[in-house]
Amino acid sequence: MTGIRNSSIAALALAGAAIIASTGPAAAQVDPNLLLDQFEATFGKFEGYRRAGAKGICAAGEFTGSADGRALSVSSAFSGKTVPVIVRFSVGGAGANPKAADNARSQRNMALQFNLPDGETWQMGNISAPVFGAATLEQFLGRLQSLQPDPVTKVADPAKVKAFADVNPEVLLQGRYLAAQPVPASFGTVNYWGVHAFAFVNSGGHKNYGKWIFEPVGGIKGLSDDEAKAKGPSFLFDELRERVAAGGVAFDFNLQLAERGDLINSAVVPLPDDRRKVNLGRLVIKSVAADAGGNCVAISFSPMVLPMGVEPSADPMLAARAAAYVVGLGRRLGEGAKQ
Repeated sequence: MTGIRNSSIAALALAGAAIIASTGPAAAQVDPNLLLDQFEATFGKFEGYRRAGAKGICAAGEFTGSADGRALSVSSAFSGKTVPVIVRFSVGGAGANPKAADNARSQRNMALQFNLPDGETWQMGNISAPVFGAATLEQFLGRLQSLQPDPVTKVADPAKVKAFADVNPEVLLQGRYLAAQPVPASFGTVNYWGVHAFAFVNSGGHKNYGKWIFEPVGGIKGLSDDEAKAKGPSFLFDELRERVAAGGVAFDFNLQLAERGDLINSAVVPLPDDRRKVNLGRLVIKSVAADAGGNCVAISFSPMVLPMGVEPSADPMLAARAAAYVVGLGRRLGEGAKQ
């Protein structure tokens, strides 16, 4: 990308080191390069593209926080004033492939950056499944290694895939969920979960832990198999532009509150369905970039970039994802970022 220089890449490397250092001794033992290298070995290397969710589009939105949000957290995101948000929608399931099919039963992503007052930002990466693909970085690496194509056959060895999954059944949960869902009709008609727990800190210092979900105001809508086939492998971008132009894309930012005894440090264990849900505000998508880049190119959408009033849980995948995102951004910029 024009205008991004080596000094920026060096700064990103320092930021990655700071993230690792700030998340405790366990995270300090994680080398995010291992995960990035394995993504490339498993899914292929597409220079300039993100190593996950490569096929994406940038949009802009506005968020208005609720009174319930203000009661739970001192974050300025919930002030009730309109906050600008940079939004990136993308297609998952094929890792770094920028030509991943839109009409497959695969993951959709909605990454956000809230641009808060006084230069503060809040970043997050949300996915269209209530669970992540692994509980720990080690398990995630093992899963990716088991899926790595054989150099001769060019496909993964089914025996290796099964052997790893038999010992680590958690890695199948996300895929099973997505396979049971219809192909989303739009980026704007599917739920997006945060999958990790965070603490919301109020003015008295009290912490309430919870997991959030962005739910489409217009409701969930999927396609039948015949409809998905007819749409073809690349329809989501134009569909989103048309839907946003018609004023039809908004999400309620809802928080499911954990109760005493709930497991909050695992991204593969959702909270029980009966846990109370609180509306934190509404996100409205206002415009979509003319190309796949827009203002998203130089943003990593790290789940550890948090505002005052929101704190991470001890979920080990949070630190692992954050460090890998920063290193991945550095690689993209060095190659000449395309998205």
